[in-house]
Amino acid sequence: MNEDRLNIEIRKFLKTVGVTSQREIETAMRAADAGGKLKGKSRVAAKMTLNLPEIGLSHVIDGTIDFETPFDPSSRSPSSA
Repeated sequence: MNEDRLNIEIRKFLKTVGVTSQREIETAMRAADAGGKLKGKSRVAAKMTLNLPEIGLSHVIDGTIDFETPFDPSSRSPSSA
């Protein structure tokens, strides 16, 4: 196995995951805020599951996403970007 090639391909995949996941989360957060689902909240639970069924990998990452209401992704501080 070519370790360099593997590393490049994993990084490409994770970049795609990161960019698309952020876009989906921001869209869902805006919709939830507009629908009043975030009223009185300052964080939401998050869970990401990574599956590679061909090699038997299933990895779950649990966390939280903190925010200010009303939700405004453009108000992020430089340290959280």
